Amino acid sequence: MKSLERRFRKIEKRNPGFSSYLCFSEAIRKRNFNPQTVRRWFYKLVDKDDYSRSDVKTLLNQLKGSSKSS
Repeated sequence: MKSLERRFRKIEKRNPGFSSYLCFSEAIRKRNFNPQTVRRWFYKLVDKDDYSRSDVKTLLNQLKGSSKSS
């Protein structure tokens, strides 16, 4: 699933002012990634300073929803 990381890096490079969370959100948007993939790459790519530990569950649920194409 290196394609997700590649997309993330491209978005990050094009938008240096974006937080890693925002880049990640854009990288998975409407790409139909399964929830396990979203979770795994979230922890690998998103900077730990961009979210609070208590909010992780809520953030992951939102990201899973944005990953689905509607």
